[in-house]
Amino acid sequence: MVDLHSHSTASDGSMTPEELVAHALERGLSVLALTDHDSVAGNEAAAAAAAGTPLRFIPGVELDIEWRPGECHLLGLGLVRPSPSLEALLEAQVAERNGRNEEIVRRMRADGIDIDIERVSALSGGKVVGRPHFADYLVSIKKVRNRQQAFDRFLAKDRPYFIDRKGIPLDQGIEAVVSSGGVPVLAHPLSLYVAWGRLPEVIKDFAGRGVRGIEAWHPAVRIVEAERLERLARELSLAVTAGSDFHGAARPDRKLGRTAGRRDIDDRFFTESLEALLEEGARLVL
Repeated sequence: MVDLHSHSTASDGSMTPEELVAHALERGLSVLALTDHDSVAGNEAAAAAAAGTPLRFIPGVELDIEWRPGECHLLGLGLVRPSPSLEALLEAQVAERNGRNEEIVRRMRADGIDIDIERVSALSGGKVVGRPHFADYLVSIKKVRNRQQAFDRFLAKDRPYFIDRKGIPLDQGIEAVVSSGGVPVLAHPLSLYVAWGRLPEVIKDFAGRGVRGIEAWHPAVRIVEAERLERLARELSLAVTAGSDFHGAARPDRKLGRTAGRRDIDDRFFTESLEALLEEGARLVL
């Protein structure tokens, strides 16, 4: 059993990198990729925790790519060492996120809410501050009853405190991953919100620009959709990957090592093509 998409406290997961590795070992995983959002901060600690264990650890990242109308996320799997271009992109994303958080604070203050970023940060437990922590703050001051109501009324798209994220251009994201020795993989393709009839054309374009695989199996899709995405990947000679998109307590419905249809993630998603691509990527930078 493997898992090629997971998150730690270095982004929006609830487990530290060390705890995530321990959980993977408890679950009996043979391969685990850590793919935190716009961050590689957890990879070193996770690699150290996995050293000397039966678990093969894959350092990774998940980049937020500029795309409309849906979301485009690019997994970088098997990073050998972050290149200057990847480091620059991640630094820019941190600055953009901080600016977005400051604008949320400004809007809340304008509406008479007593708030500052320090109090929101305290609720994050040391994690990267994001909308869920603003939601928790609204709960703490009894502005709403729960986190879901905070999103529904204030923080979801088209609500008063929603600030759209600025993504990374796809070509820059691909180059940053490749120059770091990694393999660019399109995460959860249905999040693009592209009709099935047009999806092959879009993914073929991505492949022509350097994407080497697609995450066909993801817990947000049905089995029939995952199977259709897998067929499409094979038609385009792309690697087929699978992940849980595990976040721990932040998303309790998602279990490490399980994907669409609550199926265990078979080793084949690593051994059939991704393993060879990782070795190829590593050779390019070593």
